Amino acid sequence: MKTKLCELIPGQEAIILFFDSDELSLKLMEMGCVPGERVLIEQVAPLGDPISIYVSGYSLSLRLNEAQHIIVELTN
Repeated sequence: MKTKLCELIPGQEAIILFFDSDELSLKLMEMGCVPGERVLIEQVAPLGDPISIYVSGYSLSLRLNEAQHIIVELTN
């Protein structure tokens, strides 16, 4: 099932499919968010922004406005 990364909850794992924003794609790839990479949602801040994900061997914080441009497919 395809969805946006920002819609996942802690504990869910997905694979990055693509980005729907050319503006952010280079920035996201430099941070390790590349298509085909597994992503685990670690935590969501109390007010919902930012989120903490585990990707490419490390934890990364993303703002929701960045995570909404990452299209993923759930693996669990």
